[in-house]
Amino acid sequence: MNNSPQLISLIDLAIAFIPVGVALFFLYLWSLNAKQASYAISRMLIQLLLIGYALSYIFFSDNAWLITAILFAMVGISCWIALRTLASYRLLLFKHGFIAIFCGGGFTLFFITQGALSISPWYQAQVIIPLGGMIFATAMNSISLCAERLYAEMSNKIPYQQARKNALNAATIPVINTLFAVGLVSIPGMMTGQILSGVSPLIAARYQIIVMCMIFASAIISAVIFLILSEKTITLMASNNSKPAND
Repeated sequence: MNNSPQLISLIDLAIAFIPVGVALFFLYLWSLNAKQASYAISRMLIQLLLIGYALSYIFFSDNAWLITAILFAMVGISCWIALRTLASYRLLLFKHGFIAIFCGGGFTLFFITQGALSISPWYQAQVIIPLGGMIFATAMNSISLCAERLYAEMSNKIPYQQARKNALNAATIPVINTLFAVGLVSIPGMMTGQILSGVSPLIAARYQIIVMCMIFASAIISAVIFLILSEKTITLMASNNSKPAND
């Protein structure tokens, strides 16, 4: 078995976009939003190319302050994106979302990097940035789902305790589905990448178990913190939304 990863040329990269072109064609043919999908793909391409250059610099830096600033920026950006479904109330909920992702995601990141992996120094960029990205992205999706669901439930006059329960349940569905499917329906990205790089599947599986644990924990803990912090704010938002307009 060849243990060195295959180098991907620009031609190889272009070939990967052939199925993408076919998929976009069907979206266009069926009068769906091919323009938005094309924009999303273009943005993905630009963002990943840029982050590749940025990470090349970050990974070779030995600056704890830089890594800390990047982690805080990731938390802030993920929080802002998470609240896009409630765009009118983003500023009201931003503080709660930021604290939830920072505490839930940061708590999980600490135990994974300093406990399970024992990285030294703690700011080892090659480890903490990718893992932090996965953790904060999971927390982001969880908060987005529970914020939208809680607001909808409260707007429909559902009692807060039941609305909170329904919101947390909605936030857990994607991550629990992932736990059920992993290893049976899909081989996750991190495990696939390690196997393609020549790492033993047994070792790759252990790393993936750690990843699944941190994804589950960050999703639930961040959602719970957000729901606790945002109770009064979302209750007030739903109450104002349900008031009849003045004649």
